[in-house]
Amino acid sequence: MVVLVCLPGVAEGASWFDAVTIHGQVEGGILANPARPADGANFGAFFGDRANQAQFDQLSVMVARPVDRASSAYEIGFSMWLLYGADARYYNIAGISDRIFTGREQIMPAAAHLDVHLPWVTRRGLDMQAGIFTSPMGVESLDPMARPFYSLAYTTEFSTPFEHVGVLFQWHLSPVWDVQFGVDAGNQVSFGRGNNNGEPDGYFGVTANGLLGGRLNFTYLSRVGAEDSVRALGPVVGRGLRYWNDVNGTYQIDKALTATAEFNVLHDAALRDDTWSVVTWLSEQVTPSVTLNYRGELYRDNTGAIVTGFLNDTAYMRSILGEAAPVQTAPGTTYGALTLGATWHPALGRGVRAFALRPEIRFDRALNGTTPFNDLRNTGRFTFGGDAVLGF
Repeated sequence: MVVLVCLPGVAEGASWFDAVTIHGQVEGGILANPARPADGANFGAFFGDRANQAQFDQLSVMVARPVDRASSAYEIGFSMWLLYGADARYYNIAGISDRIFTGREQIMPAAAHLDVHLPWVTRRGLDMQAGIFTSPMGVESLDPMARPFYSLAYTTEFSTPFEHVGVLFQWHLSPVWDVQFGVDAGNQVSFGRGNNNGEPDGYFGVTANGLLGGRLNFTYLSRVGAEDSVRALGPVVGRGLRYWNDVNGTYQIDKALTATAEFNVLHDAALRDDTWSVVTWLSEQVTPSVTLNYRGELYRDNTGAIVTGFLNDTAYMRSILGEAAPVQTAPGTTYGALTLGATWHPALGRGVRAFALRPEIRFDRALNGTTPFNDLRNTGRFTFGGDAVLGF
């Protein structure tokens, strides 16, 4: 006798493993700084943080079995994303991967979560991700092919989280509206010695897709919880919560031109600091293989406790845990940043999933007269460079 066991979401006669996908990706880049700062650092930059030094940013392997979010049946899937490279210094997870390597290139699980689609309450049901997942907040992604520039906005680096260990839900109210909510251990921390305060954190918000005739998508997310280290600040951390608020939207102006805007407000009661920011992007596809990109940002750090420069390869993660680390800070500053670039993304044929060359030029300036750049000497900084990405 033969017994056929069908997993949820698998058609009769098909294997659950038929839907598993495997992809790889490699990226490297550089941000040159003509001022040649003596400490070798581009203050306030995470990707391309070492001035005039080429970096091997990412070697990624992604294995996934996606679920059908519109299905009326139960489905089970997963996502695994292992990343090695310089970017892992800033996206690492305390207690899981932050101590494996301590040099320029580090390793981390950017994603390792179980995905479950639950056909409950509404026709499109509820989706759950449980495990390690990237933050749903913000516009710019760890995946270089999902963002227009090599460098990141201040908002992305300092006012949106990166990685979580926990559970995240998307409740699909309709084809347009989703509600998101979840709970996790904190930003880039796990449990036990890998946690900096022992307090839970969580998300709630809404997403809309296909408004205004399919031209407009937007997301509003709030996040609340203790994010600072008890070791560094003491028991005030448990009462001094951090409140993150981010709203962003993308509007398709025409077939070639896309506009994106983000507004972010953060309040940290333990640090007694507030930030607010506005970021705008424009992307114009001028040919099938060439896209021109613009980003403009206004970012205010009221006391200077949020925007920080990290001066060695372990300083960022050590700071999250409240350990002593070489860092550079500036007084309260209003930052203005303008970035212009292009993406050349030709289709290279079989075996190459994606390819892109992305040169950029960027100018940062302290608009209130402080001098945070180039060894704390200058009110402004000019950088140029970019990256190359190959996906397979």
